[in-house]
This record gives sequence, C-alpha cells and structure tokens, in this order.
Amino acid sequence: MPTAIVHHPVFEKHDTGPGHPEKPERYRVVMDALRSDTELWSDVVEIEADEARRGDIQACHTPQHFKHVERAVREGTGYLDSDTMISMHSLEAALRGAGAACQAIDALMDGTAGNAFVPVRPPGHHATPDRAMGFCLFNNVGVAARYAQSRHKEIDRVAIIDWDVHHGNGTQGIFYDDPSVFYFSMHQYPWYPGTGARGETGHGRGRGSTLNVPLRPMTPTNDQRRAFDSAIGEIAAKFTPDLVIISAGFDAHKGDPLGQLLLTDEDFVQMTRVVKQWAAETCAGRVISCMEGGYDLETLGETVRAHVEELQRER
Repeated sequence: MPTAIVHHPVFEKHDTGPGHPEKPERYRVVMDALRSDTELWSDVVEIEADEARRGDIQACHTPQHFKHVERAVREGTGYLDSDTMISMHSLEAALRGAGAACQAIDALMDGTAGNAFVPVRPPGHHATPDRAMGFCLFNNVGVAARYAQSRHKEIDRVAIIDWDVHHGNGTQGIFYDDPSVFYFSMHQYPWYPGTGARGETGHGRGRGSTLNVPLRPMTPTNDQRRAFDSAIGEIAAKFTPDLVIISAGFDAHKGDPLGQLLLTDEDFVQMTRVVKQWAAETCAGRVISCMEGGYDLETLGETVRAHVEELQRER
C-alpha cells in the first residue's frame, strides 16, 4: 500500500515573525522536495488535513490551555512564551496539524495507506497538557496516540519514537504514568528544554514505559546509531505496540543550527528502516511519522524526501 502525505497549505501560513527558526519556509522546502521527486510523488496518497476536534485536543490538553491558545490568536497577542510565536492563522494550523496526525491513523486503519508522513507546522512535542512552549501549541503525536486508542478498537498500545535533537518533554509528560503508551527519546543532553535524563523512566503504573537516551554534543554518528538500534531492541523485548508514531525531528542533522549532533540523511534512512522493520513484526507495519524540528533549509527538504522514500519502499 502507498504512503499517505497528510498536509494543508495553512501550515505555511503559521507566521512566526522575522528571524524565527521555525519559519514558514520549512513547510515549503519539504513539500517542494517531495513533489520534485516525480516517481515518489506519483506513488503517494495526498490527503488534505482537517481540523482536529476540540475533544481530541483535550484528550491531551486542559480546556484552559485550549482556551488560552484560542484567545491569544483571536486577540493577536503575538507570543505564548519567549520562543512560541503566533499569528492569525496559527490556531487553524495547529488544529489541522493535530487533525492531520489523526487522519494519518485513519488512512492506515481503513486501508488507504500502509504508512504516513505528516509535514506539520507548528511542531508539537514540547507542548505539555497545560502549556505551549518550544515552538509547539498542541502535542500532535500525543493527540494522535489518544485518538488512535479511542477511535480504533485494534489499537490499545502505542509506541512513540522521538529522534528530534531536543527532548520531547511534553509528550513524555502526557504519558508518564500510562503503561499503554511507550515513549522513547534520543536527544542531545544537556540541551533545551533540560529534561530527558536516563533516570526519567515513568511514574506509577507507567514506570518502565519511558526510555531516554541522552547524547553528548558531537556524539559520533556510529555511536548514536548503535544507541538507537539498541534502544529499539530493548523496547521490543518488553513492549508490543499496535501502532508506532515517529516524532520525526530532523534537527539532529549535522548541519542544523539548533543542534550539535552529526546525523546524515543516510542515518535517518537507516533509523526509518529499523522502525519499519519493528512495526512490520509487531503491528502490520502501522507507522505514522509527524515532523517536529529541522531548521537548516539547505538540507531539510532532501532529508525528509529520503525519509519518505524509505517509508514508501517495499520491504
């Protein structure tokens, strides 16, 4: 089955202001790179993203947080914290971003696609239940995981694989005491937002359902890849998912201005391959990938294109 690309032009209209690294051009270079590969693009299923329902957002976020974002956009506040800028189209973009992740799951479950990629803006993995931060308004992968569990009886256990250079503190926090969602993050440490130490493994019934692999700046690529492969093996030994969601940040790329790790396009392809193989063995290959970071406009498009090409490749 084909790979679905779930997106919407409003992702480019989320205006973060001059000089902001999470800029509209990120969506444009990604879509240009995907469309310019005519062989790849001819084989994908393109789906226009709808807005997520308020109830689906509030499965991960407090009503007060939803209202705060809604009010700030309506009033033209301009920012939610020092890093997280908003504009008149930001609420629609955030709602369609979370909605796109949910639609990607529907496309897998109804047989429209075998897996999916969501080139979403704004990103989501720093958004906590009650706070927007780190460029993120709503937690796209968190909303998608809860949506999958509530809407599809076949999905009970979800694995979230986060390879963004920054730790996904928001995603970790949402599921920290929930054994039905395994959260794994491999990230530079210490680095923004300061969380993600090895000792953070979950709380209560969720203890053991969080795995953090913190990496020193300039970690050799081979060491990082070995750490990733080892972590997937460790998770697979104790957790069998019904769905795998990738928090696909591409800011661990060696050229990225917001990170100090050294991955190349081929490393992202290999990690994608490992996740696909695990999903094929455990959950009928059900993988959705949601874009998080990635801020080097010179490399981002090709890195994403290579990632989607591997998603699309038959085993």
